[in-house]
Amino acid sequence: MKDKIFGVLQRVGRSFMLPIAILPVAGLFLGVGGSFTNETMLETYGLMGLMGPGTFINAILQVLNAAGSVVFDNLPLIFAIGVAIGMAKQEKEVSALSAVIAFFVMHATIGAMIGDFGAPDLSGATASVLGINSLQMGVFGGIIVGLGTAALHNRFYKIQLPQVLSFFSGTRFVPIISAAVYLVVGIAMYYIWPVIQSGINALGGFVLASGYGGTWLYGFIERALIPFGLHHVFYIPFWQTALGGTAMVGGSLIEGAQNIFFAELATPGIEHFSVEATRFMAGKFPLMIFGLPGAAFALYRCAKPENRKAVGGLLLSAALTSMLTGITEPLEFTFLFVAPVMYVVHCVFAGASYMIMHILNVGVGLTFSGGLIDLTLFGVMQGNAKTSWLWIPVVGVIYFIVYYLVFSFMIKKFDYKTPGRDDSEIKLYTRKDVNARKEGEAAAQGGEDALSRQIMMGLGGKANISDVDCCITRLRCTVHDASKVDQQLLKETGASGVICKGQGVQVVYGPRVSNIKSDLEAFLASPASDQAAPAAPEAAPETAPSAPAAGKPIVIASPLAGKVIPLEDVADGVFSEKMVGDGFAVEPSDNQVYAPADCEVATVFGTKHAIGLVTPEGCELLIHLGIDTVQLNGAPFTIQVKEGDTLKKGDLIGSFDEKAILDAGYRTVTPVVVTNSDQYSSFELCKTGAVTPGENVLTVE
Repeated sequence: MKDKIFGVLQRVGRSFMLPIAILPVAGLFLGVGGSFTNETMLETYGLMGLMGPGTFINAILQVLNAAGSVVFDNLPLIFAIGVAIGMAKQEKEVSALSAVIAFFVMHATIGAMIGDFGAPDLSGATASVLGINSLQMGVFGGIIVGLGTAALHNRFYKIQLPQVLSFFSGTRFVPIISAAVYLVVGIAMYYIWPVIQSGINALGGFVLASGYGGTWLYGFIERALIPFGLHHVFYIPFWQTALGGTAMVGGSLIEGAQNIFFAELATPGIEHFSVEATRFMAGKFPLMIFGLPGAAFALYRCAKPENRKAVGGLLLSAALTSMLTGITEPLEFTFLFVAPVMYVVHCVFAGASYMIMHILNVGVGLTFSGGLIDLTLFGVMQGNAKTSWLWIPVVGVIYFIVYYLVFSFMIKKFDYKTPGRDDSEIKLYTRKDVNARKEGEAAAQGGEDALSRQIMMGLGGKANISDVDCCITRLRCTVHDASKVDQQLLKETGASGVICKGQGVQVVYGPRVSNIKSDLEAFLASPASDQAAPAAPEAAPETAPSAPAAGKPIVIASPLAGKVIPLEDVADGVFSEKMVGDGFAVEPSDNQVYAPADCEVATVFGTKHAIGLVTPEGCELLIHLGIDTVQLNGAPFTIQVKEGDTLKKGDLIGSFDEKAILDAGYRTVTPVVVTNSDQYSSFELCKTGAVTPGENVLTVE
């Protein structure tokens, strides 16, 4: 049960990352726009004539200010959409549309109830939500909609209704059921939410009344949840709801620490930003800009002298990432798995950083990170009078020294095998081995495929992977059988650490994880992922290399009627750059597909868009019907052969619906590729232009 709850919370946490990802851009707009339209700051720096009211620059800055504000003003809807997308298993765009509909229906229903029965007797209970007079649910309202809509979507997006209602089957049913359910939810929320709001207000009041001790506890818990990937679930309510406090800003009641800060940022005349709000944010700056780099320096100094050069590059990169962007996990995970006690000490220091910033009345907010970028925008540019930001470097220098001394002592005292103290451990943290592997396999599979294949195998193979997603620094996957996960193999892909909890697997890569995730998803959708390893099929493991030695060429014919074009002319990087292998492509004029040589059917892909064949000489062929047509889930294709069938050249393999493919927005151009091209030295295209099925096109030697 605990593992199941962890898996759900992990998915909820990662679903928060999509709406959170927009906050840095919105914060940048608001930070620049709010800073340089603040008349006090302009007067201080003598910029009134250049950027004051009425100037062109001021008008542009006001636009930036408005562009940033509109994001923070509408975070409930953004969270509804983002959570619905993040929690949906497939057809995510349908889940997003359903969430928008459900959000409007719920708040319209609540608005109608308020009109009929009156507003709850609770201070600040109502608010205008996209022009609808509704309850002040804040981002919680969006999360309720997103989670509920995603649950409905995952339950009903494949539903089959009776024939008379068949038009409304499948994904079309999801917005319908979502609207109906959230009409009922809206009625229920009219009665339930005021009670919940009272409880949140009371809890928020308790947290605020807990003073410096409560601030320390907040910082400690936030860092302690990092290894489990649940920190987003923890801090978002403090930042976006009344749990983090309420304040009147510019005549409006604002809920949530981050919302309060950005409302004050956009409001002229604020003398000092609310420390009761920034207490949940400001503690990150000394920790990330100074403390963790001090820890990195300690790890470097404690490495063996002969290993410092190798370790130094890793630690310098991780330290700079922490300082500039506030992304700390690459550095934290460097010592978490080899010295967990040091991580506990780190959590204690983290809580202390938040508490010290609270004591010193530091009023610097942030978007999501806490690095130099946020400090510059929301501290330095706002002036020390409004933020007291000068305390951050003062405390930060002390933090650098403390982290260095404490971590150095612990590493030496307890002989922790941090990077460089044990030669074998360095492999877990550098990219050298992964790059070498990628370079060695690039000719046959493409650079990204080598890494993606290893990650896939580390997760237990393609069939074991249920879901793939990521947050800012970690690949987050759900697997069917956790016992099949090979953590050591995953670490060898360049991961700083691997966390397995139930069916949830998190692989920590740092800021490059979004590219890794995209490559992995593309690889899993490609034919190459259906082979467990890049070796030749078992059918003829020794015959493929023998063909070149015998000097006997292999002739491949066109499987289609149409026009032969060189593979380089296919407008798709995977095929045109020959990542899958060498060969040719056909722009079909007919929809019948035939065997291009005597062969055996090795693979018929589940989506029917591709067929793998093996000739008697061991030449592996892939016929890929169209480009990106895997997305069509087999609908336009009819395959009449099965794996293991023996075919003669010219035997019918199947057919496809050209109009359906084109109407869906995909191309019918069909690559014919030799997937074990590395075993051959020569590929000669002996035919281009118009071709009939069975006409020889390619000679392989």
